Amino acid sequence: MKECFNKILSEVDSMIDEIDLFGYDIIETSLSMIYRLQNILTNLRIKLQTYTFPTKEEEIFFFKNQKPELLSRLLFFHKIYRIETQCPTGSNEVIKLYINKELDNLTYFFNRNLDFYQYYRSHSTTYDEHYFLRGKTDIRLCTDSTLFDKDPNFSTGYDYKVAKILSNEMLRIYLNKKLQKLDNENHIGKQYQSISTKIPIRFTGKKAALIELGYALVSSGDINHGNIEIKEFMNYLSTMFNIDLGGYYDAYIAMKERKDRTSYLNKLIENLSKRMDEDDIR
Repeated sequence: MKECFNKILSEVDSMIDEIDLFGYDIIETSLSMIYRLQNILTNLRIKLQTYTFPTKEEEIFFFKNQKPELLSRLLFFHKIYRIETQCPTGSNEVIKLYINKELDNLTYFFNRNLDFYQYYRSHSTTYDEHYFLRGKTDIRLCTDSTLFDKDPNFSTGYDYKVAKILSNEMLRIYLNKKLQKLDNENHIGKQYQSISTKIPIRFTGKKAALIELGYALVSSGDINHGNIEIKEFMNYLSTMFNIDLGGYYDAYIAMKERKDRTSYLNKLIENLSKRMDEDDIR
């Protein structure tokens, strides 16, 4: 069982290593990982129905160390999915407030389970037979009512708590990195504002041309991996180039009806090709 489990965990961690936790597709990615990990745990549960641990020490090791490692990854991605799908839309400050509340929830769980945290982190083994052997749980030690809804062949009650501790630690790192990224964005934004006040960059062509370029970029799927609305990108271009792009949809309708639908993009291709030809001559 030990070698089989180590192989499973290694494969899972290889999958996780390929994930960009801060990518724009994290919601879809985390949901996919939830399904994968659920299937893996279900298969492991089925195997355990007919498996007998050679010694109680091996059973304790499985429920204290091995199963929680796998379950913690499921809890981690489930939490990410919930956090990201419920994350408010707004300023970075609003998002930071939301993330800090999630960090407070981790502290709340820690405070409620302080005794077990101390037991687990100190590598104590005194109550291992009560905590990590099936059918040995002492109700006087476990006041968590969820114990009664666990599969007695696949859980001791406390393997879940260990998994929760591990997942919370992963989540703490994840949330703090998100806060750091938001702080970096604010810093870069302030730097850009400082530079832009000294050297203003403006789009001096026709407004319709910038709208055509904006629609082309959004349609390409190369902005935020395609996860952006045209309104959001037009507002971004308006701010970036200090130009009012209001009425962009009417301009788009007019663009569709004209004979040369992509006149500005064609002009860009022509001018770039001309520049390249001139550079070759030099």
